[in-house]
Amino acid sequence: MTTTITVRQVNIGSARRLKVGERSVLTAIGKASVTGSVAVGPLGLAGDEQADLSVHGGLGKAVYAYPASHYAFWQTQRSERGVSLFDEALPPGFLGENLTIDGPLEHDVFVGDEWHFPDCVLRVTAPREPCFKFTAVMGFAQAGRAMAVAGCCGYYLAVDRPGTIAAGQTATLVPGQRGLSIAQAFAGKFAKHAR
Repeated sequence: MTTTITVRQVNIGSARRLKVGERSVLTAIGKASVTGSVAVGPLGLAGDEQADLSVHGGLGKAVYAYPASHYAFWQTQRSERGVSLFDEALPPGFLGENLTIDGPLEHDVFVGDEWHFPDCVLRVTAPREPCFKFTAVMGFAQAGRAMAVAGCCGYYLAVDRPGTIAAGQTATLVPGQRGLSIAQAFAGKFAKHAR
């Protein structure tokens, strides 16, 4: 089985302060789209930062990919809770992803699958887990639970072959052992939130 993945947007961001309740925390969840080719190294995209390497970044979580089709879910969630004043579209990178993609969803992507882009190879490693910074950015207290219940988490990738990547590029998904899907891995971690 081979599947194609298309990169809609490549997003990078710098670490900056975010007010969460009474605290000010460092985060790089705010990503913005960039044009042209971006270098991809073992620790991620050139110009991208991570604030807490215990949960984001490093060799196993160098790049975060998120299916663009999930954005409608988050717009509805925010609208129903009165978080957004208008029905404005959320910009690519809003969920902290480096790659906003068109392609398979979490139940069709497995740990160990490889994405072969024209100039680099990325390997699926783990689901993204929602954190308090994600909840703060989404603007409602149950955002982490909503992600857990819906399973729309996206996934982390390691860089197996460094190179470059750009919006508009297509990759071929080369299956790994297919033993554990991202959906299964995520459900296992967040079963308690779905109750």
